[in-house]
Amino acid sequence: MNPDDYCQQKAAASGSSFYYSFLFLEPVRRQAIAALYAFCREVDDVVDECPDPNLAQTKLAWWRTEVAALFAARPSHPVTQALAKSLERFSLPQEQLLEIIDGMEMDLHQARYADFKALHLYCYRVASVVGLLAAEIFGYTDRRTLKYAHDLGLAFQLTNIIRDVGEDARRGRIYLPQDELARFTVSETDLLQARYSENFQCLMEFQIERAQQLYDQAFAQLPAADRKSQRAGLIMAAIYRTTLNEIVRDGCRVLDQRVSLTPLRKIWLAGKTWLQN
Repeated sequence: MNPDDYCQQKAAASGSSFYYSFLFLEPVRRQAIAALYAFCREVDDVVDECPDPNLAQTKLAWWRTEVAALFAARPSHPVTQALAKSLERFSLPQEQLLEIIDGMEMDLHQARYADFKALHLYCYRVASVVGLLAAEIFGYTDRRTLKYAHDLGLAFQLTNIIRDVGEDARRGRIYLPQDELARFTVSETDLLQARYSENFQCLMEFQIERAQQLYDQAFAQLPAADRKSQRAGLIMAAIYRTTLNEIVRDGCRVLDQRVSLTPLRKIWLAGKTWLQN
């Protein structure tokens, strides 16, 4: 299996909205975004699938050396070998790839966030940076598009946090800011035991409203001249925002189930969004 096939298989197997967003891209950009996604998946899997934090730390340290090897033109992993092609065509700064690893590493040391400002750093590293790199691959002519990509990445990560509240809590991680849990009088035990209440409903409505505002803010900042080139990101937005709307329609039942869209619906949204932009 060559490096590109490895990355493509990694993306397809995940069923991620990311995968559906780049189905319509031209081959060069599709190869690059698949390699970027595979990189994110590899380092995220280190944290999620390695039960020993010390071993996970060692593996992330290896990935840092591999990123250095990539920029020294001697990558050894299929993902970095695929990314090497992208470096020839697109501006993908080394420090941003390393910042993604920094974000994943935060999960090894931090399972609670005091407030939204603290959470924002995590979201920036694991999602907004990815959005900035993706914007480079998709192409843009106006630097305001980078602000759009930053905010859209943040909206995506907040959507993930909302969708996965119960699942994350059972893994020992609570991303909802501690001061907001206190404000709405929702305890960690409520999350772990899947106790729904009016307070929990109000807490989730607050989280959803913030995410929706970020989607609106991101879209408002995308220059008309770059809408066509950024269609892949708009496809992701359509899928993520539809998922968020489904959570609302389902009454925010995110403690004991995971709301997701079917592959057919994702493909339909992808095609519709591509044709409309």
